[in-house]
Amino acid sequence: MSDTPSLGPASGVSTPASGDVRDPNSKSAAKKEAKRLEKEAKLAAKTAKGGLEKKAKGEKSEKPKKDGQEVDTPFVNSTPKGEKKDLSQPMASGYNPIAIESAWYDWWQAQGFFKPEVSSRYFQQSGSATFVIPAPPPNVTGSLHIGHALTTAIQDSLIRWNRMLGKITLFAPGFDHAGISTQSVVEKRLYKTEGKTRHDLGRENFLETVKVWKDEYQGRITTQLHRLGGSYDWDRVAFTMDERLSKAVIETFCKLHEDGIIYRANRLVNWCVKLNTTLSNLEVEQKQLSGRTFLNVPGYDVKEKFEFGVITSFAYIIEDSDEKIIVATTRPETMLGDTAIAVHPDDPRYKHLHGKFARHPFLNRRLPIVTDAIAVDMDFGTGAVKITPAHDQNDYEVGVRHKLEFLNILNDDGTFNANAGPHFKGMKRFHARVEVVKALKDAGLYVETKDNPMQIPICSKSGDLIEPVLKPQWWVNCQPLAEEAVKRTRAGELVITPKQSENDWYRWLGGIQDWCISRQLWWGHRCPAYFVKVEGKEQDANDGKHWVVGRTRQEAMERASVLAAGMKFTIEQDEDVLDTWFSSGLWPFSIMGWPENTQDLQKFYPSSLLETGWDILFFWVARMVLLGIKLTGKVPFNEVLCHAMIRDAHGRKMSKSLGNVIDPLDVIQGLSLESLHEKLYEGNLDEKEILKAKAGQKKDFPKGIPQCGTDALRFALCAYSGGGRDINLEILRVEGYRKFCNKIFNATKFAMLKLNESFVPETSSKPTGNESIVEQWILHKLNIAARDINAALTDRNFMLATTSAYNFWLYELCDVYIEAMKPMTDESAAVGTRKSAQQTLYTCLDHGLRLLHPFMPFVTEELWQRLPRRPEDSTPSIMVSPFPVFDNALVFGNADKQFDLVFSALKTGRSLAASYNLQTDIQLFFNIQSDEEATLFETQLPTIVALTKGCKSAKVVKDLKEIPPGCGGGVVTPTIAVHTLVRGLVDLDVEIAKCEKKLDLARMNLGKILKVEAQGDYTETVPEAVRLVNEDKRKTLEAEISTLESSRDMFSQLN
Repeated sequence: MSDTPSLGPASGVSTPASGDVRDPNSKSAAKKEAKRLEKEAKLAAKTAKGGLEKKAKGEKSEKPKKDGQEVDTPFVNSTPKGEKKDLSQPMASGYNPIAIESAWYDWWQAQGFFKPEVSSRYFQQSGSATFVIPAPPPNVTGSLHIGHALTTAIQDSLIRWNRMLGKITLFAPGFDHAGISTQSVVEKRLYKTEGKTRHDLGRENFLETVKVWKDEYQGRITTQLHRLGGSYDWDRVAFTMDERLSKAVIETFCKLHEDGIIYRANRLVNWCVKLNTTLSNLEVEQKQLSGRTFLNVPGYDVKEKFEFGVITSFAYIIEDSDEKIIVATTRPETMLGDTAIAVHPDDPRYKHLHGKFARHPFLNRRLPIVTDAIAVDMDFGTGAVKITPAHDQNDYEVGVRHKLEFLNILNDDGTFNANAGPHFKGMKRFHARVEVVKALKDAGLYVETKDNPMQIPICSKSGDLIEPVLKPQWWVNCQPLAEEAVKRTRAGELVITPKQSENDWYRWLGGIQDWCISRQLWWGHRCPAYFVKVEGKEQDANDGKHWVVGRTRQEAMERASVLAAGMKFTIEQDEDVLDTWFSSGLWPFSIMGWPENTQDLQKFYPSSLLETGWDILFFWVARMVLLGIKLTGKVPFNEVLCHAMIRDAHGRKMSKSLGNVIDPLDVIQGLSLESLHEKLYEGNLDEKEILKAKAGQKKDFPKGIPQCGTDALRFALCAYSGGGRDINLEILRVEGYRKFCNKIFNATKFAMLKLNESFVPETSSKPTGNESIVEQWILHKLNIAARDINAALTDRNFMLATTSAYNFWLYELCDVYIEAMKPMTDESAAVGTRKSAQQTLYTCLDHGLRLLHPFMPFVTEELWQRLPRRPEDSTPSIMVSPFPVFDNALVFGNADKQFDLVFSALKTGRSLAASYNLQTDIQLFFNIQSDEEATLFETQLPTIVALTKGCKSAKVVKDLKEIPPGCGGGVVTPTIAVHTLVRGLVDLDVEIAKCEKKLDLARMNLGKILKVEAQGDYTETVPEAVRLVNEDKRKTLEAEISTLESSRDMFSQLN
């Protein structure tokens, strides 16, 4: 991990002025510039305002106190909730994000700026174009982590940008009940604090306890989203289990059942013993084992470890003989549920056994020898396969084909039932594994155990080993839904980015399986399905023909009456609840009022964009598309944008037990290491896990988490978003962007001193025609930044968008124009010159803050509110001001090239002075051969002096004789060279040696080019573009050699 935070967006996309790529980490880039600006601000304030600003702290080092990170007294927000912040007092001495970010959110909300109707109030040309994002509802399991902050940063940046473009925007917030996860954390807390289980409380009381938890964490999450600046329409907040959305869930279940899409079947499910519920395939992770591995299993003593990653071979004895048939298994305990042995029909080793039986050694059970060419590979192992139809997916298919007995040996709590035999009944499954192997050895049937690389299924929620178990459940037939989704996507109705996620989409939908939606929980939407119990009639509850569904109990009774055909009956509602993703899959349209045809549904559905992590593309996004098309006839959103997964700085997945899960509020406010440790006790970690987490926190945050503020956090997260699948987050980089906020604050503060109280902006940002070259240059750069940021956001390239904004502010506005305008705004400057420079500065500040606003809403609002408004402009907030777009009136291509040339020359002068260690009284001489270029440089000499620290004078000369003796030189172009006076300041012998060394290198490089150009077929074989580049290099090297020879000769004469 670098000791110096990265201030700039990722490399490879930076475009500073004139190609001057400067490292924003360097001490001379951000910090020295801020220091200089603040010193200027302090000096100007003393003269212009009588010393009101007496104390401006500069960023002299990395120490946080220097940039206002910590103030003498903690900030207290005195603005009444919902009222506008009073900015009548002078700007603070330093940037304090807590102070800057206070009060604005409540005011925005109170003013209705988050509502869709705002566009018609503040944008005269607002049409019917909408931009809608249904915010992925965070789970009420706990507080938000840094991944949620990424989601909010990306989505709200797009919402704010589109709002400023005049579109009708809706950012719809909400919360997910998260059935398994929430019930699990509440059960853990209940047991940890009271020593009780949910069964001790009973269903109703337990659900009340969960609701208390839900209300608490929904409140916490809401506070976090406020602090993150998300401009949600809170009047539309939804919860997956509120009455309106629950109605949509019931309607969906009934509609799909009526259409034959939902059905009931007794099939193998993924059973989590720890959570005591079924899971979908997507909630099961496959853990790869390279061989024999000993693992802890939830629900067992922590000192117990069980063997995995091995395959055990044993023998069954053929009935009425001494012959044995050897089989192998990775789960020896399942042999208690075996009901057959399969062999390949063509395997000659076993043809004599076709139709015969083996005897189970521990149970009074005959096992038929069946032939199956699908399940058995006769070249693998012994060619004989034990079949456990009720506890293995492949064996289940064999059981169906051969009509075998399906024998369940497992209770829901992970113990074995009576079907496993009296010796094993009541035994826990992995204890039974050990006992079965021991019993096989005692019976002389054990053959061997050897390493076996394999995958084992793990519950993503609890970490428990998944057991395939037969259970009657409700299923969704996904195949026809998936076919339609693929068809619509290929037709262009849905765009998925990045491309890798689109490829994953097609691959998954192509192999989709039916979806089990039953969950054995209490917290969730109870299945609106009823078993019709007819008096005096034997019925199998596993059979769906005895069930009805109903939107209400009354509707269920009416349907049950038809089913009972006049016989007496009762109905019993299914105890199970529905998979959380079933209700979440309705999110984009249920929050708009579906199944009712509401105005919101008509206006805001389908949504414009669904932004989420690629890891839930199938958990959630696919389900929304399948259900949306089926129920509404429309793809629920036009675009899916998958962001990266946030990992820690070491590339590790965020985990509470590692101590690397970060609360965004801790990054915003800062938190000591001790406080980080204390927060670990708020969760359900045991003492051992807490100690491990503390060690991780101490390693990653030895001094705690620094206070960074919301704007820096949002900007950093967007800057990280470059299209990859993972983000390795370094808090130091976020802190680096805090320094960028500080730079913006101080630069604006200084610039405001140049806009005195009598300053009035022009009515328009259009140029007047009186702008100087440097003004035209900065307006051109501003225009390019607006073009690039709009294009990048259109392409969802947040890294490029933030880079463009960053480079404009740091490298063009702060480093160049604000310095260059100093002589133009001095009292000695002409009134017209001063006024024009002020108007240009104002336009740059106004538009520059707007360009930053989607990423940094708080600091941009604070600073923009301090700017004067143009006449007849009553825009109340930056968030409802027009976003800058490319303007042909601000295209100054010629000025851009001219000033880039001047800037390149002054940078050469800076480097030349630095090479001689000159810091004061620098005299620059520009030897220019072109009359046009000489005239240009004559007009820019004051700018060159202003932008070269320590420069005393700058002069244009056309004859080398005009350059005083004792100058060192450097080449800018073949027609421009820079010289600086060093006589009496340097060791002449050393400088002569330097010149000779540089001459040797330049002559060598020139020789290489001359050799290439001298080739006989050079003109015919080398492209013209390459020849022109070589010609320019040759001329530049020739000019460099001439300049170096002149400097060497001059130093020799003085020696």
